[in-house]
Amino acid sequence: MSKEDDLRRVLDGGIVAVVRSPDSAQLVEVVRALADGGVSVVEITMTVPNALEVLRQVHSALGDRVLLGAGTVLDAETARAAILAGAEYIVAPTINLDVIRLCQRYSKLVMPGAFTPTEVLAAWEAGADIVKVFPAEVVGPAYFKALRGPLPHVRLMPTGGVDLTTAAAYLKAGACCLGIGSQLVEPEAVARKDFERIRDLARQYAAIVREARSGRTPSSP
Repeated sequence: MSKEDDLRRVLDGGIVAVVRSPDSAQLVEVVRALADGGVSVVEITMTVPNALEVLRQVHSALGDRVLLGAGTVLDAETARAAILAGAEYIVAPTINLDVIRLCQRYSKLVMPGAFTPTEVLAAWEAGADIVKVFPAEVVGPAYFKALRGPLPHVRLMPTGGVDLTTAAAYLKAGACCLGIGSQLVEPEAVARKDFERIRDLARQYAAIVREARSGRTPSSP
C-alpha cells in the first residue's frame, strides 16, 4: 500500500497499539490477538528484546492483517533497520529531524513525539504525518482541545494515560487517533499468555472509537 493508504488506515482505525514487553517470545500471538479484536495498527517498541527480529516475525506471520510499525526510535540508523525489518511507520518519543527525513526518503509514515505547542508545530512543519503528544497523562484531554484552537490542521495522537475511561474524551477533544500501551497490551496478560484478555480489550477500545466518532455515549467497559 502507499503511504497515503497507510495513513488512512491509521486514521480510520483510530488506535495505535504500543507493544512494549521485557519478553519477546509470545509477541506474534499478542499482535494476532490485537488484530482479532479489531486493532490492526501495531507498534513494536525498540525496547523489546530482539525487536528487529520480532518485527520480521510479525510481518511474516500476519502480513497485511496488521499495519506494523516501530516505536521508541531515537535515531535514523534504527529507523532504517526497522523499515528493512518490515516496519511501515516509525514512532519516536522526541523530534529527530534525521528520523523524519529518512522516513520521507522511504515514503514511510513518521510520528515524532512532542509536548509543547512549539514542539508540536516544529514536528509538523518538519514533516510529521501525525504528532505524538507524550506524555499525554500530564495534561489530559483538555490540552488537546486547547491545542486544536491555534493548530487545527495538525494531527495529534495522545500517548500515555489513554485508557478505557479517557479514550473517548481524547477523541472528542480532537485527537486523530490514540496511542495505547499497557492499558491495552497489559503486561500481566502478556506474561500469562492470556491472549483472550488482549482480544477483549482490543474489542472494547475499538468499540469506544466507533461510538465516540458516531456521537454516541460510549458504553461502560
